[in-house]
Amino acid sequence: MPHRQMKDAPERHVVSKKPLQNSMNLHKSTSQKLQKCEVSMQEAKKFVGRKKGNGKGKGAQLEKVAVTEVDLDVGFPISSKGVKFHQRPGYGQAGTKCIVKANHFLAELPDKDLIQYDVTITPEVTSRSTNRAIISQLVKLYRETDLGMRLPAYDGRKSLYTAGMLPFSSKEFHIELIDEGDGTETGKRKREFKVVIKFVARADLYHLHQFLSGKRFDAPQEALQVLDIVLRELSSQRYVSIGRSFYSPNIRKPQRLGDGLQSWCGFYQSIRPTQMGLSLNIDMSSTAFIEPLPVIEFVGQILGKDVLSRPLSDADRVKVKKALRGVKVEVTHRANVRRKYRISGLTSQPTRELIFPVDEQMNMKSVVEYFKEMYGFTIQYSHLPCFQVGNQKKANYLPMEACKIVEGQRYTKRLNEKQITSLLKVTCQRPREQEMDILQTFYQNQYDQDPYAKEFGINISDKLASVEARILPAPWLKYHDTGKEKDCLPQVGQWNMMNKKMINGSTVSYWACINFSRSVQESTALAFCQELAQMCQVSGMEFSREPVIPVYSARPDQVEKALKYVCNAAVNKLKGKELELLLAILPDNNGSLYGDLKRICETGLGLISQCCLTKHVFRITKPYLANVALKINVKMGGRNTVLVDALSWRIPLVSDIPTIIFGADVTHPETGEDSSPSIAAVVASQDWPEVTKYAGLVCAQAHRQELIQDLFKTWHDPQRGTVTGGMIRELLISFRKATGQKPLRIIFYRDGVSEGQFYQVLLYELDAIRKACASLEPNYQPPVTFVIVQKRHHTRLFANNHKDRSSTDKSGNILPGTVVDSKICHPTEFDFYLCSHAGVQGTSRPAHYHVLWDENNFTADEMQSLTNNLCYTYARCTRSVSVVPPAYYAHLAAFRARFYMEPEVADNPISRNTRSTNGTSNGSCVKQLPAVKDKVKRVMFYC
Repeated sequence: MPHRQMKDAPERHVVSKKPLQNSMNLHKSTSQKLQKCEVSMQEAKKFVGRKKGNGKGKGAQLEKVAVTEVDLDVGFPISSKGVKFHQRPGYGQAGTKCIVKANHFLAELPDKDLIQYDVTITPEVTSRSTNRAIISQLVKLYRETDLGMRLPAYDGRKSLYTAGMLPFSSKEFHIELIDEGDGTETGKRKREFKVVIKFVARADLYHLHQFLSGKRFDAPQEALQVLDIVLRELSSQRYVSIGRSFYSPNIRKPQRLGDGLQSWCGFYQSIRPTQMGLSLNIDMSSTAFIEPLPVIEFVGQILGKDVLSRPLSDADRVKVKKALRGVKVEVTHRANVRRKYRISGLTSQPTRELIFPVDEQMNMKSVVEYFKEMYGFTIQYSHLPCFQVGNQKKANYLPMEACKIVEGQRYTKRLNEKQITSLLKVTCQRPREQEMDILQTFYQNQYDQDPYAKEFGINISDKLASVEARILPAPWLKYHDTGKEKDCLPQVGQWNMMNKKMINGSTVSYWACINFSRSVQESTALAFCQELAQMCQVSGMEFSREPVIPVYSARPDQVEKALKYVCNAAVNKLKGKELELLLAILPDNNGSLYGDLKRICETGLGLISQCCLTKHVFRITKPYLANVALKINVKMGGRNTVLVDALSWRIPLVSDIPTIIFGADVTHPETGEDSSPSIAAVVASQDWPEVTKYAGLVCAQAHRQELIQDLFKTWHDPQRGTVTGGMIRELLISFRKATGQKPLRIIFYRDGVSEGQFYQVLLYELDAIRKACASLEPNYQPPVTFVIVQKRHHTRLFANNHKDRSSTDKSGNILPGTVVDSKICHPTEFDFYLCSHAGVQGTSRPAHYHVLWDENNFTADEMQSLTNNLCYTYARCTRSVSVVPPAYYAHLAAFRARFYMEPEVADNPISRNTRSTNGTSNGSCVKQLPAVKDKVKRVMFYC
């Protein structure tokens, strides 16, 4: 195969990270907890028993900062050793009892010794599949002799596990592996490896028994890992393994997603410690794979045109290179030889122009001639470029028409809208269908016949776990007294605005409209805006019927110019007064327009905006207008509804003393974005005792950093000396300004944290909360409840009887308010699953709440009811939502902030906004987000 020398240096990406420093000992914090809380509770006494009033009082002037005798150097805590999470305070009793099924299968613990061995393979191999092939060959050759009939389980890396000791403590093996990739005897490559297996440790199953029975609080991760690897071993051999899931085109027929992609069905599998014992959690999943097509057909699909008759343009080449770089292909021009290569690049010249040296005398030959002479293969489409395969020093040429994409390659880049829609159609299953698929997958995997499960003595029940659940009642909602319905009791997680008025309607006197849609006439746009204005009025707002200036039509590529023109024209018309609201009509497919508009409005102009798509302008419906009116009202500072219990001071551990509820989340860039920052967002309630209005702050931080760096921070100012700041501190001050009180209790809902990061996040972020409070007053330490919110888990709950309409909603899902805190939950810690929303389509996913730290001493009923009731206060719709609103708002704020980075490249509206550079307050090499204008930063997550 022809090759050429590659002189281009490899691209390098360097991200500098500031080392985290130790500054906190949570054990000290724990031992002083009661002492710290005492100060807050003394102040709290003056609030107990108060039933009326606006919550105004003296409070502490949080703006006047005293920082003496307080260590303000926030860093990374020393360790989690000795710190245990909050234990379950009991089980909930509230609500109507029922039975649900969960996709958990009881697994009986083995009574055998589990032994761990270290595996060293020389020469070192980075591919797990190759490692597995080596160990598989070793077991095949030596199981009956040197391995003493043991059947080991292997993790694909450094660890091998057996049920009982091997006949040796250390042994060296020599394994010959034949690469079958060529498919012919002459093409087979033989590789030799030295494998050293060495005893490491014995897994402590007694510890695991103690943990499951609640007698020990620290989970024995090693034993759990062994059992997990054992139960994954057979599936790892049968299927394509991605993360904790397995995929195969044989589980269900692949469906085309368009542009050369297809969906593969698969299943997630994990062993989990629960109250009922060990549980095998199985869930269905689907993801996108590259379709194993001839490469020319794939290229035709991604370009959307015939590529056989005309050369590729420069733009086409860039698109093809992006789509196929790193993809494995197999050659088709060598009869039975199916050698595989990974694509590293694409030539800038067509194949017919490519020549290369055939010997050291630099005699040249064309690629076309070479393939004809060497393989008898005539290149028909020589106008197309060649792939470059191999490394930078020696890259081979491979004609497109001689390649086929290797099956089983996951697509890791961003899907387009069409592909996402197609994938959602594949994954969207009704609960009954999903339950049947889970059971079918379980039976297909034949765990009862699994030789590895048998070897290790693991027995798994073949029935879904039957779990006791309770359905919490929906809370009463308060609306304005001038409406026909002053209050409302949602039915099955839903209600509407008919006969109701917003409890606090805002005022919009000065508004304008920009129309970016070519298909919408000015008169049509004006009529739509007036209909919307009327709906706002009917819903309880004061909303002017006429815009300040006539509807302005503009091109999408001139968004900044159009926005500035409208703002200036409005200011001139209003003689200095500012525009309050901008309505923007966007094309249905608007590319980067939406993000650009929000960035300019919210970081540049300080203008609140409401975007509407063209399809809604042409097809105006009252439910749509009512929904937009809700959004506009909260953006303008109003409130749509509040909990009746909040107004009547009846929410336990919220109504008694000034309480602030935080939500926090970090969103990370997509796979493949290796230099983009992560975005952290924190929101906090601002209207105690109602806890309905929130303010939010965002910041960029190091790539894939989960700990929120700017919760609290200090820096040196030449004039002022040591200065303190950060998102927690700023939101505490904001609460004080809004309510006249300082918070005497903190509830912190933290979204997006995986189990492996619980300790790290709790230690670091609780420390930051403590220091933010102490920076305001030396002895200010309100008690904190720290709750992790998880949506990315794999527990599903199904109705016990799908035919019983009284136990399901219209979609066949369990009823909103369904809560589970037994059997499938943690053996000792305070966690619960809550399905707070009604299903729309597919199978509802309950949110998982894990209370890691609780100085406020919530009972199970108090925490579950508070969380469920808050889910009915989400401002953007008349439905209960699936995640507690502060966590939801934090997620929306973090996602919105991705639009705030200045565009630098023109190809992807998301990835283009996230280039790294030097110099930020959090000490990482991350470009700071532009400041959000005060007028909009408190409402940006409502947009």
